[in-house]
Amino acid sequence: MVEQRESVTAKLCAFARAWHSNKVRQKIYDDYLAYDMMGKEEYDEIYALIQKGLLEDQKDLTGPEVEAMMTRYIAPIPLCRLPFTENRLKQFAEKNKKVQYVICGAGSDTFSFRNTNPQIEIFEIDHPDTQRYKLEKIKKLEWNIPQNVHFVSVDFEKEKMTTKLEAAGFDKNRKTFFSILGVSYYLKLPTFTKTLSQIAEFSVNGNVLVFDYPDNQRHDAERVKELEEITRRLGEEMQGGFDYGEVSRALYSLGFQIDTYLPPEKVQSQYFSGREDGLSAFENVHLVSATYTGGYDYE
Repeated sequence: MVEQRESVTAKLCAFARAWHSNKVRQKIYDDYLAYDMMGKEEYDEIYALIQKGLLEDQKDLTGPEVEAMMTRYIAPIPLCRLPFTENRLKQFAEKNKKVQYVICGAGSDTFSFRNTNPQIEIFEIDHPDTQRYKLEKIKKLEWNIPQNVHFVSVDFEKEKMTTKLEAAGFDKNRKTFFSILGVSYYLKLPTFTKTLSQIAEFSVNGNVLVFDYPDNQRHDAERVKELEEITRRLGEEMQGGFDYGEVSRALYSLGFQIDTYLPPEKVQSQYFSGREDGLSAFENVHLVSATYTGGYDYE
């Protein structure tokens, strides 16, 4: 399992959610708690980082130039993968009633506090340092943690996710929805497959897995190369992406069948069509939902 710490790119994605909710009128996805979760100090810190310039030839950006950076590079990926995930979760919960939702690498995700369905038992998984930092923020905000929310800290170098989940009250025989977002960009496919294998090991028929991934065919697109430069300058180098056939075969080998697949063209039409503010789907980002069929039925 990939080590999950609160990275700079994760903070940029959190900033994007807060920025979109506060600044953009035509919302793709409204994470109205994102700004509160970040806090003004961290929000301003990330704004200043962008203002200094994320690309090699940039420095001291103006307000409109920061907005342009957000629109072109930072906001598009989180703004499509989150509504894709949460809409698929809603369908899953409506079909299966009392379910579990495991957020792998939850970071500053706010779903636990936006969720209105008490039948969804939520397990947020993250590195102990990241989770401790988040819980401190929640305490300062004086937010009440719902009874159906569990924080599960896992040091992936020393501990097994499945063991920690069970200790936190996870029921491996109950229908479960897993999300693992923003991780595949920084891994080779064999490593990402090992991550997914832990989820498969813990799955019953009907469980669902959602993730996003970059393909390895269109990484020469100008914007993709520039985003790769940005993450490299931030110390988080992308690994080139996957081929759809490889992804499909890897999932099949673990017992998963793809049930919903949005390549970049469909992401564009579903989430960005008709916009006049420049927000558009990334040329190489794909969204996948897969159902586990390789195990047993809990019923």
